[in-house]
Amino acid sequence: MNARTHVVVIGGGYAGTLAANRLQQNSDIDITLVNPRPRFVQRLRLHQFAAGTGDATADYGALLGRRVDLVVDNADRIDASARTVHLTSGRALTYDYLVYAVGSTGATPATVPGAAEFAYPIAELEHAARLRSAIADLGPDAWITVVGGGLTGIETAAELAEQGHKVILACGGRLAPSFSEPARRSVADWLTKHGVGVVESGVVAEVRPDSVVLADGTDLPSAVTVWTAGFGVPDLAVRSGLRTDPLGRLLTDETLTSVDDDRIVAAGDAVAPSGQPLRMSCYTAGPTAATAADTVLSRIAGVEPGLLSLAYMATNVGLGRRAAHFQLTRKDDTPVNIYLGGRIGSRIAGSLKEAVTKGTLWGIRREARKPGSTVWPKGGTRPAIAELDSLHS
Repeated sequence: MNARTHVVVIGGGYAGTLAANRLQQNSDIDITLVNPRPRFVQRLRLHQFAAGTGDATADYGALLGRRVDLVVDNADRIDASARTVHLTSGRALTYDYLVYAVGSTGATPATVPGAAEFAYPIAELEHAARLRSAIADLGPDAWITVVGGGLTGIETAAELAEQGHKVILACGGRLAPSFSEPARRSVADWLTKHGVGVVESGVVAEVRPDSVVLADGTDLPSAVTVWTAGFGVPDLAVRSGLRTDPLGRLLTDETLTSVDDDRIVAAGDAVAPSGQPLRMSCYTAGPTAATAADTVLSRIAGVEPGLLSLAYMATNVGLGRRAAHFQLTRKDDTPVNIYLGGRIGSRIAGSLKEAVTKGTLWGIRREARKPGSTVWPKGGTRPAIAELDSLHS
């Protein structure tokens, strides 16, 4: 009789859920998924939830394979020497292998006065719910300022403007920095035509209860300030004594194995392979999750794990419920001067964007039904360290 192997997956987002499902390829593995919420959060839809135009959760019952045991709890500390995860409830889970997939979260800088007190992050469900309540209480003439010109900021500003709100987008630099110049101009044109005031060079110096002050002294009216300029990661690895990069992402080799412990692998936003993190995105979550799961399966089978390999093809940004822009990229995630957008193309791109968003859950469900089914483009060289401004595919 074969001995049972217990694998604990920390984090039930896009990466952790897919990795847990993929581990079912080995019937001798017991799989436990630890997540703080009883429902899956679709982070790609948090801006819609905050704007009151849609839901952002899904039922784990329809996403997880039958052999995955969901534990709703928080992981407080990993004791690598004892191979134990200590939970907030007081429970302790022992493991043979651990998949670290804690994801990312919002980050408001302590160096900007008032940001932590008065700005609303949007990176997590609880953040978006708080923002949704604040927006619901606004009068018709109230201004909303969205801070951050990355893809999350653009999508939030566009969604709110489409609902009739008066919106200013303070970019703090370049709008859509991951896009090519032609695509950036097209996105800016769309926002302007749909009522979003774009302040591209607006570096925020202070957030007040009713305004945002820029570094040049400009005072922008803001009954609600949404902060999307930058993301961080949970500090679980740091608190557990595991080596991380400066942001707190777990340092791994190219098999996504921790540089400290070959029983710990990582996936998603909180991993830095060879010290060089990938773009924080749903696109990256799938290949890293599958690679992490495959590394565990290989080690259990006594074979050498494969190396992480993925090629990027495109990135996208939603512009309200019916429009979007798709930016084509090289395999290393750098943009080319080809995009789908403009007056007609944005509607086609909007349909593609919605299909991609729905497809993320479809892929997780497929992995639950048929473990090992996830495939992705490979062969790309490692991209440069991405700007931490996007939660998008």
